[in-house]
Amino acid sequence: MTEQTNKPTFYITTPIYYPSGKLHIGNAYSTLACDAMSRYKRLMGYDVFFLTGTDEHGQKIEAKANDLGISPKEYVDGMAESIQALWKTLDVSNDYFIRTTDDYHVTSTQKAFEQLLAQGDIYLGEYQGWYSVSDEEYFTESQLAEVYKDEAGNVIGGKAPSGHEVELVKEESYFFRMSKYADRLVEYYEAHDDFLVPAFRKTEMINNFIKPGLEDLAVSRTTFSWGIPVESDPKHVVYVWIDALINYITALGYGSEDETLFNKYWPADVHVIGKDISRFHMIYWPTMLMALGLPLPKKIFAHGWMLMKDGKMSKSKGNVIYPDQLIDRYGLDATRFYLLREMSQGNDTVFTPEDFVNRVNFELANDLGNLLNRTVAMMNKYFDGAIPVASDALEATEFDSQLEAYVKAELEGYHAAMENLAFNQALDHVMKIVSRANKYIDETAPWVLIKEEASHPQLKSVMNHLADVLRLSAHLLRPFMTSAPQQIFDQLGLENEADRDLQTLAWGQIEGQPNVIKKGVPIFPRLDTEVEIQYIHDLMAVDNQADEDAEDSNSVDDPNWDPANVELVHYETAAIEFDDFIKVEMKVAEVIDVKPVEGSNKLLRFRLDAGDKGHRQILSGIAKYYPDHEALIGKKLTIVANLKPRKMMGHVSQGMILSAESDGQLSLVFAPEDAANGALLG
Repeated sequence: MTEQTNKPTFYITTPIYYPSGKLHIGNAYSTLACDAMSRYKRLMGYDVFFLTGTDEHGQKIEAKANDLGISPKEYVDGMAESIQALWKTLDVSNDYFIRTTDDYHVTSTQKAFEQLLAQGDIYLGEYQGWYSVSDEEYFTESQLAEVYKDEAGNVIGGKAPSGHEVELVKEESYFFRMSKYADRLVEYYEAHDDFLVPAFRKTEMINNFIKPGLEDLAVSRTTFSWGIPVESDPKHVVYVWIDALINYITALGYGSEDETLFNKYWPADVHVIGKDISRFHMIYWPTMLMALGLPLPKKIFAHGWMLMKDGKMSKSKGNVIYPDQLIDRYGLDATRFYLLREMSQGNDTVFTPEDFVNRVNFELANDLGNLLNRTVAMMNKYFDGAIPVASDALEATEFDSQLEAYVKAELEGYHAAMENLAFNQALDHVMKIVSRANKYIDETAPWVLIKEEASHPQLKSVMNHLADVLRLSAHLLRPFMTSAPQQIFDQLGLENEADRDLQTLAWGQIEGQPNVIKKGVPIFPRLDTEVEIQYIHDLMAVDNQADEDAEDSNSVDDPNWDPANVELVHYETAAIEFDDFIKVEMKVAEVIDVKPVEGSNKLLRFRLDAGDKGHRQILSGIAKYYPDHEALIGKKLTIVANLKPRKMMGHVSQGMILSAESDGQLSLVFAPEDAANGALLG
């Protein structure tokens, strides 16, 4: 790396990826988000260190390697190579790739463990509880999504919130005194409002994990060997979350003989993670750093998931899309643009083939592509390819100042969105500039101005403005696209434009006497909508043929079962017509916050993310059934979304939360954890 002593530093990290399978577009988002931010900060004059890598230890890796008949190291070597190849395909600009099997990481992790042990923050005990191999996580019985019991009522197993099976583990273990730092962590949260992003993650961490009582954390295992041995007690291996989390500082040389990079870049400016690992980064990691006497990262950003209509991407569901599949067909820039444009900050996003094709066609081919093609064509037709510049006696039209003011306002919005890690909003500002420029063409009508020589100075101003909008837009796209911006510069004949950074970017910087190319080349050809939607659907296709040999008496093919003769039970309402039913819109909604309604002993007031343009509010009379109502924060509920809003106890209620009631007991109807906020039910 070039010495950049006079520049402010910026350290950004992805989660380190668990190499248990091929990464799909949802996995890739974290890395693309970090890449966009890294490119932006470099263009803003920062000395950036961008870290990514792989988390290569644990029981699941050991088991996977055994199944394949190879050593764990052989297995992770191959997976790490494939992940690095994917980042190269995505043109990711990371400065370093850490592997937790690297010797320096092993040594520094052992050293940190021994430090915590010596100062009493780690102690030896015995762990008994439920463990998910797939999640590499321990759970109490109350945390399990489903519990299995034998005939005597004894718990014999269950499922983690992820849906993975758990097993009972009883073994000697070292524990980290995480409970010791609970109050200090909450105080830190309260003193640093921008520490956790989005802000509702703070409420989620406090109410779901800290308030119920933060327990000490098991940090070693003895039932498998693929891990970092505890130096003073080698029959133990360091449990995956200490091993994994500490990578953010060992990659900088922490605990080694040369801590130059650590002293330069730590604390991290932002850790970018998926929301499923929020607790580990927002609770475990800060308390570990407190124990080590180190500064905490400045920000932890947990984004939502990229889902399919039927939930999380899964090979078994046949709904997985891989980045290389989209790149091979549609190009790198279109793929990067879609993923960063579509994912909203903190919330889940649903991928559909229709959305992908429409986004490419409408915004890239139609709006941006057509603006470039029309501008180049008019420049050649009216001025033999020369871009009019200030020295060409330009005369402003009545629309010029409006366009300039609009672009300057969108530039400010773009920078604010980028600093807030709201990449979809930043791209929205870019596309608004492009759209406004297309409108400017219609307003100024260059084809009319060319007809009268007296209007030619105005025509020159119009063409100068269009070239400048394209130049500015190309610059703003540089953090997101790796080829198209330079192609725009090339087609406009702006030879040294890529040398300019975003710090000094402003209106009116076209220099010299540039000439556009003789014939414009579409940088984003329009896609055949029907053909490409079908192509992407085919990528996700899976053989869902049912087992024709089913002999279960409960089979739908049971000849003794006649559903037409079954007496259907209706408790409160007679049967309704289908046309009446389809008027009801039911959706998935995530609980952002919930509080009792003042003056009522029945009502709870919910703030919900139901995929609307902002959060909605619903009041529900379930207070007595959920006395610990704050435990609902972060849960996915089902709601009737299109009820006409009504006032209750002075508050507007915008829908109804669904529940099931029997024998005087009421339970909310929860949606699957991986269901997208706003997903329709039915």
